[in-house]
Amino acid sequence: MNWLPKAPAMKRATRQAWLAFVTAAILSFAVSSALALDGDELLRKVDRNLNPESYEMYRKLINIEPDGRKKEFVLFSVKKGRDKIIALFLDPPSEKGRATLRLDENMWLYIPEVGKAIRITSLQSVVGGIFNNADIMNLDYSVEYRAEKATEEPGGYLLELKATSGTVAYDRLKMWVDGKILLPTKIEAYAASGLLIKTLRFTDIKDFGNGIRRPAVMETDSPLYKGYKSVMIYANVKPRTLPDEVFTLDYLPRAGELR
Repeated sequence: MNWLPKAPAMKRATRQAWLAFVTAAILSFAVSSALALDGDELLRKVDRNLNPESYEMYRKLINIEPDGRKKEFVLFSVKKGRDKIIALFLDPPSEKGRATLRLDENMWLYIPEVGKAIRITSLQSVVGGIFNNADIMNLDYSVEYRAEKATEEPGGYLLELKATSGTVAYDRLKMWVDGKILLPTKIEAYAASGLLIKTLRFTDIKDFGNGIRRPAVMETDSPLYKGYKSVMIYANVKPRTLPDEVFTLDYLPRAGELR
């Protein structure tokens, strides 16, 4: 390093201390730069920590209105790989037997009374409230978003994510990640205009077994719906292997057999 002071100008101990300081600074910069360039890999790790690649789980969804009234739903869900998921309604009785299917960006809702599946969109909501269909049938974040920026913050990281296509529910996400366990603590979802659509908060880290330790509660609110809140509570999350034929429109009326 030609820019270092020459030996005669400083004592050996001073030079060694200076070299140690410079080395530490370079290593620190290298680590920070590598992280900034590897936001997508960090996002993939967050995905795997949130859920196994293929799994089953139960969820309770609670929509809370400004006057305190609540409406609750219980769902059983299975997911395979990065782009296949089914959610089956178990409660309330008026919804029992309904099932949703998502294959990549395509979504359907099966209604027993109608006897067929109808197309739905990511921004609609089969349960009402603030959670939309993309939230309820969410794929891995790394499927729909790429990291534009990753920065280190006290206690963790901030990922700034951009949707990979115009069909994704949110154009941009800001995801705050716990640095120790690499799980999200908060996500802000934005429209292409820059408008904040909603905020998702992840709490109550729980050990579900099988190496799965993740938030058991996700809450959301929106500046567009003052006073409203929706909560998603996770239970019995565990790995499961399923054949591809389960994730088809023909199988959807039989989704109850998956339990």
